[in-house]
Amino acid sequence: MKQTGTMSNRIRIHQNNNNTPTSQTNGSSAQIPPSILVQGEERKSQRRRSSIHVPIPLELQRRRSSGSSVDSYSSYTGSSSDDDDINPREKEQQSSQGFKDFCVRNIEQHAFGRREIEIAEQEMPGLVALRKRAQDDKPLHGAKIIGCTHITAQTAVLVETLTALGAQVRWSACNIYSTQNEVAAALSEAGYSVFAWKGETEEDFWWCIDNCINAENWQPNLIIDDGGDATHLMLKKYPHLFNQIKGIVEESVTGVHRLYQLSKSGKLTVPAMNVNDSVTKTKFDNLYLCRESIIDALKRTTDVMFGGKQVLICGYGEVGKGCAAALRGLGCVVMVTEIDPICALQACMDGFRVVKLNEVVRQIDILITCTGNKNVVTRDHLDRLKNGCIVCNMGHSNTEIDVGSLRTPELTWEKVRSQVDHIIWADGKRIILLAEGRLVNLSCSSVPSFVVSITAATQALALIELYNAPPGRYKQDVYLLPKKMDEYVASLHLPTFDAHLTELSDEQAKYLGLNKAGPFKPNYYRY
Repeated sequence: MKQTGTMSNRIRIHQNNNNTPTSQTNGSSAQIPPSILVQGEERKSQRRRSSIHVPIPLELQRRRSSGSSVDSYSSYTGSSSDDDDINPREKEQQSSQGFKDFCVRNIEQHAFGRREIEIAEQEMPGLVALRKRAQDDKPLHGAKIIGCTHITAQTAVLVETLTALGAQVRWSACNIYSTQNEVAAALSEAGYSVFAWKGETEEDFWWCIDNCINAENWQPNLIIDDGGDATHLMLKKYPHLFNQIKGIVEESVTGVHRLYQLSKSGKLTVPAMNVNDSVTKTKFDNLYLCRESIIDALKRTTDVMFGGKQVLICGYGEVGKGCAAALRGLGCVVMVTEIDPICALQACMDGFRVVKLNEVVRQIDILITCTGNKNVVTRDHLDRLKNGCIVCNMGHSNTEIDVGSLRTPELTWEKVRSQVDHIIWADGKRIILLAEGRLVNLSCSSVPSFVVSITAATQALALIELYNAPPGRYKQDVYLLPKKMDEYVASLHLPTFDAHLTELSDEQAKYLGLNKAGPFKPNYYRY
């Protein structure tokens, strides 16, 4: 693993050159539907309204767990207007200013979306501070960024920050159900090329990413990805475009794992920044965001009373730690499964029983996966769950729960409310499945804007660094975010709490062997 040299002159942040090992997590590369790959390089004027018939591989169906409006297994999505059943690709869309380069559910919702963005912005002080400090310098002037992330009010603040710093952007969604339609409309009304709506099919999903990458008079030079799908599609279908970009910023476990696989096989021809393993991502987004949003998601979808419930959390990484702390605080009896003896020992020291799923599968009331792995909860486990058990996923990968095994004739899917399904067995037993196994907090609730501000500021700095780095600083490899960047992002958020840092004296700094301005911890420090 390589570590970086110095920050660009645009944002003067120093960093050291220590090498830092990183951990890898199991994941699988996305498979692009064949018809997407064979469309070729032609760009026709009516491309956005055309129909693409895509045979969806089983692995993709399981990973995305998507369903069209006529799929008897898909969740009710809470349609709010008569034209919600019309695929946005079949509509002629135009903003009030005549802008047409976008595809969203309903552009008329833009006023509601703008209010949500304004609310989020008030809770994102670090990202706003970065925007104010750097907007005169325009460190991203000339950058053309492909974004493939969750499209929420918080993401919109990042999009507008990148634009304020000089970038041009085109954006799609990394999850078929996490898009806030009104926010996508607000961005499109403001002149951003956004291709996303809640409830996309698998075919829609790849079509939207393709529209972001391949546009007239558009040569992307940066990618910001969450899951690696934009990176994967550009590499497979547009290798000539991929080889010309300056770098990739990836924030998910799954996407980072794919980048390491590409690097190991020699297929990564551009530098990439691993934001997922940055301190500001793992110790704040993964822990504090999940600690708050898991409760919100479960309450909104099931109205469950937590006191006394038997809860099993699969995985005791930062996400699992956050979920476990929140649920215990509300009176749940929390148990944990783990493969890692270190994480298992942490769970024991925190007062949680470490068990195997098979040992407790018949007694638990709530089952939450937080591993990033595949087939953590199998059909055999699901068959043995007690009546009324709530099943959901907080890990990034959509394959943690084997939802595909539930799509069989002997089981009945009963739509309850948006993103809530009863799966009913022949004997009358039913379980409550949330978001069809996708990320429950982003599919079924909101997330704390303040914590997203930390991650978004980290992503913005990573983009600035990759874009402004002199030739040769970054090779064709995956790099950890410099610790000095992590410290800078944290410092941007401290004024919110009226927090005042203690400064080292010259003598103290010399004794510790540190620069008075940081970084204050070695790269191997675990926090």
